[in-house]
Amino acid sequence: MFSAINLRIKRTVLRMQKAQPVVRISDTTLRDGLQTPGIRLDPEQRVRIAQALASAGVHSIDCGFPAAGPSELAAVKRIAQAVKGPILSAHARTKKEDIDAAAEALASVSPLRKAVTLFIGVSPVHRQYKHEMSKAQVIDAVVKSIEHAQKSFEMISFGPEDASRTEPEFLHEVYQNAIRAGVVTIGFTDTVGILTPGKTADAIKRIRDEVRGSEDAMLAVHFHNDLGLATANSLAAVAEGANIVQGTINGIGERAGNTPIEEVVLALTLHKDEFKRSVSVNPAALFELCDLVARLTGFRPAPNKAVVGRNLFRTETGVHQDGLLKNPMTYLPFPPELIGAGPVELVLGRNSGRNAVRHHLAASGIEPTEEHVELVLQYLKDGDHTTTEKLEVRGFMQRLKPFLSEDEFLAQKVAQYEADILAANADSVARSPETVA
Repeated sequence: MFSAINLRIKRTVLRMQKAQPVVRISDTTLRDGLQTPGIRLDPEQRVRIAQALASAGVHSIDCGFPAAGPSELAAVKRIAQAVKGPILSAHARTKKEDIDAAAEALASVSPLRKAVTLFIGVSPVHRQYKHEMSKAQVIDAVVKSIEHAQKSFEMISFGPEDASRTEPEFLHEVYQNAIRAGVVTIGFTDTVGILTPGKTADAIKRIRDEVRGSEDAMLAVHFHNDLGLATANSLAAVAEGANIVQGTINGIGERAGNTPIEEVVLALTLHKDEFKRSVSVNPAALFELCDLVARLTGFRPAPNKAVVGRNLFRTETGVHQDGLLKNPMTYLPFPPELIGAGPVELVLGRNSGRNAVRHHLAASGIEPTEEHVELVLQYLKDGDHTTTEKLEVRGFMQRLKPFLSEDEFLAQKVAQYEADILAANADSVARSPETVA
C-alpha cells in the first residue's frame, strides 16, 4: 500500500491538473465499443485504432477487459506494447483475479501511463439481483479491491455501474470510501442511458458539493445513448465541472451505443466561449479517425449522423446549393476542414436548381447554355423529352453521373432513360439505307 506522503503528492498533482481549463477525453471504443453485437477486431486492428486515438490526442484509452479470457488478455498486452502517449487502462471487476489480469496485461507500461478501472454495480437492482450484496458488502468490496490494486497500480479509477439509478446518498458514500482508499478518478455512469441533461447537471453538482474529498479525485462521466441524449448529458456534466468525458468513436457500444466522442469534441471546440475550457483531442483528426473505425468494424455511421455522416457536407436542394456556391458558410455549421473532411458536394437530383446544374456542366468541360441547363433539369425532375432531346442530354448525363444522388427515383429514371436510348438507336439503325433489304 502506498504511503500517506505518496498519496498527498498524488492529490496535490491532481488538484493542479483539475485546475487546468481542459476537458480530457477518455476512449472506450476498444472495450465498451467492442461489446456491440457483431463487431470483432483482431489484435492488430485494435492496435491501429489505439494508435490513431493516441495521435488524435485522447487522454486515456480503455484497452479492454483482460479477465474476460486469454485472447482479450493477449490483445490488451499487444496494445500496451505498441501504443505510446496516452494513459492505457484496463477494466476489472472488484475481484483480485481481475485486477491481477489487468496488471499482467499492462506490465510493459510505465507506472504513470497505466491504470485500472474497477467497477461494481451499486444500484438497488444490481445489489439485489446481480450481486446479492448489502450496501456494506458493496463498500467493503470496493475498498478491498482498491487496496489490492495498489500493489500494481499508481493510478486507480472507480466506476460504479448504474450510478444514475443509485440512491444519491449511498452513491456518495461509496465515492467517499473509494477516494479515502486512494483512487485518483471517480466515474459517474449512466449505464442504461436513462438520464436527461437537467438530471445529469443536478447529479454532477451534488457530487461536487456533497462528496467529501471530491476535490482530490478527477470526475469522469460515461453515458449511454438509449434516449439519444448521451452527447447532451456529457456537455451538461462538463458545464457542472466534470473533468473527463468517456465515449466511443462513432458512438458504437451496447444497445444504442455510447457518447460519440466526435460530437463532444466538436461541440466543445465550437463553444469554447460557453464552456471556458479547451478539449484534449485535435478536431482535425476526427473524420479520418471515425472513418478508420467504421472501416475496421464494418459499422458505418448513418448518412445523417452528426459531425461525420456523409450527408453533412452533401446537399441536393437548389436553394442550399445556390447559397453554398456563393459562400459555403451560408448552409454549413462549420467548415469541413475543421474535422479533416473533404469539400462540400453538390449532389444533382430532383431538388437541384439551375446554379448547381450550371456549375457541374462547367466543371465537366461543357459550356453551359440555358437550353442545356433546362434539358438537365427536366431530366432530373422527370420531365418529358423528345427522342432528339434524349440523345442530346445523354452526353450531359454521362459526364454528370458522378454527381447524381443515389435515390431510388433516379436509379429507375436512369434505367428507363438508357432503355429509351437503346430503343431509339435500334430504330434508327433499322431505318437507315444500309440496312434496307
